[in-house]
Amino acid sequence: MSLLIGDNLVVSMHYKLTDIEGNVLDSSEGSEPLTYLHGAGNIIPGLEKALVGKVEGDTQQVTVEPAEGYGEVMPELTQTVDKAAFQGVESVEVGMSFEAQTSDGSVQHIVVTKVDGEQVTVDANHPLAGVVLNFDVEIVSVREATEEEISHGHVH
Repeated sequence: MSLLIGDNLVVSMHYKLTDIEGNVLDSSEGSEPLTYLHGAGNIIPGLEKALVGKVEGDTQQVTVEPAEGYGEVMPELTQTVDKAAFQGVESVEVGMSFEAQTSDGSVQHIVVTKVDGEQVTVDANHPLAGVVLNFDVEIVSVREATEEEISHGHVH
């Protein structure tokens, strides 16, 4: 009997992720399937919810709205800083990404979106924030997770 996808099961799947225009954003094609522990928050919520109850061999198309994906674009995560903030970087250019430490000590991934003289605009939103995501998924396998995988919250 096939296991129905649910919490504390290890799921392997092939997927193709496209945006609303059909542009491929990511895919497991030509590589190993994505394997994750269901219910541990290892994949975006909208996709995880859509896979509940599926079994090995199932295929599915899933559309995930931003709120259930990488979130909406938050304007407060875009700011302009002095170029001097990039100490040791010879040339700051649009598209460069950095890790910045926040005031609470956590690390935030930022991308340079504009350079205007000594002013640099950076964006800490996830690159797929605000994007409607379309997944084509094929479930390759479903198995029970080990106690260690469950306790660690990810597949080993």
